[in-house]
Amino acid sequence: MNLVKEIVMFDDATIEKVKREAELAANEAQSHYLNTIGEDAYCGFGWVTVMVTRTNSREAKALEKMGFKKSWQRKKMDNWSPGNYRGQSMSVREVGATAYARVLSDYGFKAYSESRAD
Repeated sequence: MNLVKEIVMFDDATIEKVKREAELAANEAQSHYLNTIGEDAYCGFGWVTVMVTRTNSREAKALEKMGFKKSWQRKKMDNWSPGNYRGQSMSVREVGATAYARVLSDYGFKAYSESRAD
């Protein structure tokens, strides 16, 4: 059975656990980047996108509980704030979004990171 189909059956505590793991991964990746490379002057955005069958599916509702919102694109949910970083560095935002998406992918979601320069 596909893990995504199983995760949408999980209770709120399990969904919160996945959210915490993903946020922790994003925060650690961002902190590591800032401590080793520093904050660059390249401003931009980084976010996580998850492909869903429908934006009103159980899978999408689980993602909403994790802080995702419906994307402007069909069959996608977005999280524009993966991690606690509040600066403008696109590079820091990208590494956080990538780490967050990797955790969701490990749980079976079709997640990936995206970015755009400002």
